Amino acid sequence: MTNERVYLDWNATTPLRAEARAAMAAALELAGNPSSIHAEGRAARGLVEQARAAVADAVGAAARDVVFTSGGTEAITLALTPGLRIGPQPVERLVVSAIEHAAVLSGGRFAPAQIEVVEVTREGVLDLDHLRRLLADGPPAMVSLMLANNETGALQPIEQASEIVHAAGGVLHVDAVQALGKVPFRIKGLGSDLMSLSAHKLGGPKGVGALVLGADIQGLDPLLRGGGQELGRRAGTENVAGIVGFGAAVAATMPTLVDDMARVEKLRNRLEANLRQTEDSVIVCESVARLPNTTLFAVPGLRAETAVIGFDLAGVAVSSGSACSSGKVQPSHVLQAMGFGPELAKSAIRISLGWSSSESDIEACLKAWKKLAGNLTKRDHETVLERF
Repeated sequence: MTNERVYLDWNATTPLRAEARAAMAAALELAGNPSSIHAEGRAARGLVEQARAAVADAVGAAARDVVFTSGGTEAITLALTPGLRIGPQPVERLVVSAIEHAAVLSGGRFAPAQIEVVEVTREGVLDLDHLRRLLADGPPAMVSLMLANNETGALQPIEQASEIVHAAGGVLHVDAVQALGKVPFRIKGLGSDLMSLSAHKLGGPKGVGALVLGADIQGLDPLLRGGGQELGRRAGTENVAGIVGFGAAVAATMPTLVDDMARVEKLRNRLEANLRQTEDSVIVCESVARLPNTTLFAVPGLRAETAVIGFDLAGVAVSSGSACSSGKVQPSHVLQAMGFGPELAKSAIRISLGWSSSESDIEACLKAWKKLAGNLTKRDHETVLERF
């Protein structure tokens, strides 16, 4: 094992930005409850509202429409509520794509019988015609779609989907957890009615997120009841330090986002050019617009769990896809939805970069892969190719 680790699993979580760490340390020194009206309470409230404004500005929303939560999963579950409405009719069912995060696929507060699934293309992009057909047949729907897939990095056609959803009288929720801090976007530009975010995907702390409202949503039913925090939409004393860290991370990320991601994309392209030299390797979603930091590749005969361990022993942290499945390596539901066979779905390795990723990180990754590739892909190689 090398002495210095190389971290290439940024889509799972990011290192804490120095700005967020400093802001959180200062916030932890405050004694006040942000709901208190004395000076100490007002100081805490001021920091929370400063962070709220930073998060709102990052996605083009009004500060009053940002609801802080314990993370992306809570934000998603709060959004996926039967009975929400913008127009006269409340939503009665939930429509999701086949490649969504588990938090969306679980349906939030919709019953399983109320959930329908939209297919995706072989390129990992939402099938808009299937979405249109589903919405044309039945009552108004809540539609939940991710802006960027956490495994493949594929960007989804949210603006076109929004037109279809609203023409059918529905409500659109966008899971932007993986996209925030990697690509610029505006909530109203996307046509999103609700949007979920998470701090730890762009250098903020784990355990804090936000639901952002992009329209005049009626019927939002709080998950947590009690006090009147977050304008009555999420009870409980706010996680001041976590919220402050979220705001600081956003404020540090957004001014240099375009330049940072252009540099990261060049590193990713170099990485992929070398990975393609492995016989029969597949770079997933390479023909469509993707996050600039994400590579998902598969090789027939490769055992993803073995490869991840091999990279780890070489001092390189990568993953086999989503990091939200109790640490167990399972066939990617995203690749299966795209039509890949089970052998390829079990072989996918995700490498994801971030703002501090460097040329030396890519060198270390490629060096580790060169040592692994020959041994890992020999067994059953021909058999797997025939099945695929």
